[in-house]
Amino acid sequence: MEQDADIIIVGAGGSGLAAAVSAAENGASVIVLEKRPLPGGTTGIAVGSFTANRTAMQCREGIDDNPEDHEADAAKFGPPEHQARNNRDLRLHFLGHTAETLDWLQGMGLRFHGPSPEPPNRVPRMHNVVPSAKAYIAVLQSRLLVLGGRLQCNAPVRELMRDGGRVVGVVADVDGQPVTFRAGRGVVLAAGDYTNSASLIEEYKGAAFREVEGINPHSTGDGHRLALKAGAELLNMDITYGPEIRFVAPPRQPFAQLLPAAGPVARIMGHLLPLVPKRLMNAMIKRLLVTWQHPEEALFDDGAILVNGCGERFCNEQESPAREIAIAAQPEKQAYILLDRRVVQRYSAWPHFISTAPEIAYAYVADYQRLRPDVTVTSPRLDDLAAARAMDPQVLRDTVEAYNRYVAGEVADPHGRTGDTQPLQAGDWALLGPARAYFTTTEGGVRINQDLQALDADGHPIEGLYAIGQNGLGGMVLWGHGLHIGWAITSGRLVGRLLANHGV
Repeated sequence: MEQDADIIIVGAGGSGLAAAVSAAENGASVIVLEKRPLPGGTTGIAVGSFTANRTAMQCREGIDDNPEDHEADAAKFGPPEHQARNNRDLRLHFLGHTAETLDWLQGMGLRFHGPSPEPPNRVPRMHNVVPSAKAYIAVLQSRLLVLGGRLQCNAPVRELMRDGGRVVGVVADVDGQPVTFRAGRGVVLAAGDYTNSASLIEEYKGAAFREVEGINPHSTGDGHRLALKAGAELLNMDITYGPEIRFVAPPRQPFAQLLPAAGPVARIMGHLLPLVPKRLMNAMIKRLLVTWQHPEEALFDDGAILVNGCGERFCNEQESPAREIAIAAQPEKQAYILLDRRVVQRYSAWPHFISTAPEIAYAYVADYQRLRPDVTVTSPRLDDLAAARAMDPQVLRDTVEAYNRYVAGEVADPHGRTGDTQPLQAGDWALLGPARAYFTTTEGGVRINQDLQALDADGHPIEGLYAIGQNGLGGMVLWGHGLHIGWAITSGRLVGRLLANHGV
């Protein structure tokens, strides 16, 4: 394998592959180095939403939109104190290029459903790739190979090479041996976030969060460490999406994840998609929904409780993130959500749902019974639930009795819960889980300029070093569906084109 190229890209997720394809389309030679056996990254396991404005799909529906409105609406997602730290200029720059990126993806054969509404966005902006986010990876990888780009998997990058002040390449392990890859125009960091780096989470967010895992176990902050060692400044490293409760992944991929992402069948699916009845499309989305989305906070406000694998309560269910920290401290880092008859009935029909993709699909108790039987147990008898999850039935009965004594005002809740007035009622029980506490994404990244150059603490570019996707967030806060994938692929497309045209 040749060890020299115009551009070396670290990471083969959505941003890295987009950068590689964009560079190759514009005549540059490119090598992508991926530490895992296959490309994909966090993009490859996501639902696949791409939020954009002024798109052709919006225009067909008569939707008038612009980047300024989109940026203003993006500021309404998540905690205001986090949004106050957002890099507005960079986010506006990014959102101004999203329609071009969506056109670029569709030109490669990708198909999207939408646009769909997502409040507080004032107009529908969410475009969902069909059949799932693995389509991005399959199509970009295929396009890269056609263009003559090179993808080397099982090649973790260990260090950046410098010549004077300029980054000129990397050293990666290939087949257990260090190999030097030299970059004529630049090295691009596209190695994903740090959700599963206990050390970085502890350093920037606090020791209490150290045991909370990332939803992608391979997101260990490799690019952030490389950038930091090269002198780059990292911004917003304490801002994370989560921790939040999510059910463990199913033992097999859901059907939609197994549908073809490329080739003639995928193209036929894309052309037929507008003809699919809405109820069938919602059924497909709901299948993904019960796999990836988190249970609603209102469940606990309405009386659901958390128990560990022994059947014991261990936290105040209404306090987050203390709740998630407590889950991570339980045996096997797992917990279960117990719903009584009243809560089961309440969460069996609109407007009370266990999880949602806003304005698109809603999942109720029956949906979890049907689509996630691996995490759903229902029975009129509490002992049956305990037996199904290898709990001591007496312990679970004692837990329910103790909770009801608190509700009746006989004792204070040992975990500090207050204000509940409804006891847990026998009749129709549901136990959902196992569930774990996860970080979904991290918002910290390398300080960059609009040319995607990595910057030091004084704002000076580190020559030859670029950061994109979750590595190069540049102080942006991208809460809301579809912004992270939108940025990953847009930043990749932009940096690939820029470096192919000799960079800056």
